[in-house]
Amino acid sequence: MADENKMTLDKFEEAYEDVKKVTLDTKLIYSDYWSSVTGGKVYLKPENLQRTGAYKVRGAYYKITTLTDEERSKGLITASAGNHAQGVAYAAKQYGVKAVICMPTSTPLIKVNRTKALGAEVVLYGDVYDEAYQKALELAKEHGYTLVHPFDDLDVATGQGTIAMEIIKELPTVDVILVPIGGGGLATGVSTLAKLLNPKIKVIGVEPAGANCMQESFKAGHVVTLPSVNTIADGTAVKTPGEHIFPYLRKNIDEIITVPDEDLVVSFLDMVENHKMVVENSGLLSVAALKQLDLKDKKVACVLSGGNMDIITMSSVVQQGLIMRDRIFTVSVLLPDKPGELSRVSGIIAEVKGNVIKLEHNQFVSINRNAAVELRITLEAFGTEHKEQIMNALNDNGYKPRIVRTNI
Repeated sequence: MADENKMTLDKFEEAYEDVKKVTLDTKLIYSDYWSSVTGGKVYLKPENLQRTGAYKVRGAYYKITTLTDEERSKGLITASAGNHAQGVAYAAKQYGVKAVICMPTSTPLIKVNRTKALGAEVVLYGDVYDEAYQKALELAKEHGYTLVHPFDDLDVATGQGTIAMEIIKELPTVDVILVPIGGGGLATGVSTLAKLLNPKIKVIGVEPAGANCMQESFKAGHVVTLPSVNTIADGTAVKTPGEHIFPYLRKNIDEIITVPDEDLVVSFLDMVENHKMVVENSGLLSVAALKQLDLKDKKVACVLSGGNMDIITMSSVVQQGLIMRDRIFTVSVLLPDKPGELSRVSGIIAEVKGNVIKLEHNQFVSINRNAAVELRITLEAFGTEHKEQIMNALNDNGYKPRIVRTNI
């Protein structure tokens, strides 16, 4: 059941004053692009620009302020695959206390190194977050460390809720707030405070389709554990949502919707092109959900929860996004194996302003080389309409183009 002394307006106001000491002022950004797409007024809350690249420092710092000197002096421990780890490490550093972070062995090296650079001791254990968390519990028991849970803690959730305070102070007439959900700490804080300040504000939680633990828990009426999770949104790839925060979510979240991974891919591209911002897949859930909602004439705030994405992931997401948007595609044509044919095909493409980025010539596609060799052309286009123009031009000139899988 809900704890009467936690998550009150007084506590949120206290947290708001406290976290200001360690956060950057992430002012709302009006999005012309998503406003035109939705017919509403869409604002972005860019927590990807926060210290340590995510909102998590808020909850971690506020939690530490609520601890006694004795609890702090024992040292803090947590489990995290990235953002919470850096949040706790940063907050602990401000207080000059020890922090031990258990991270899965699969955690990208950059996140491990950043956490260490903030002064934390890192213990790599297990393949997934759940295993690292069990290790944190063991170490807490063994050494007497104070546990700071990534999401299932009412003080942590209160710290995250300061985001709603900032949104409403800046945009008092906000109609809808969209917030990503992993374990539910951020959504708990944001929805609880939003409803305390103005019950008319609609708060919508957004989960990856492959990790919809909160949606399933809402349906069941109690916390459930998914058998497995599968999503590129690693920050929200959670099997079991928080038990302590669940009553608050049931009371304050209006709706939970899910987003497939492919929508996150194109949203990444949209964000980079239109706002020149890097937002990690989990942070993009709120904008990727916009197209599912009727937001005409509504004022909408989308929480971009973080921007910690390694470069390898980023490059593959960009490539996939370009392919999904028909900005890059590969076409196969068969042509006689004689001089001038390649030049003729490239001339047709150039005429309709297609840009060739790769050619693969296969002479062994047919026994009769005079009849046909295969040419695979990877092209840049302006989008679907332009791609169709290029295909039609090849068709009209007697080639029979067919789209094949693009390998960049």
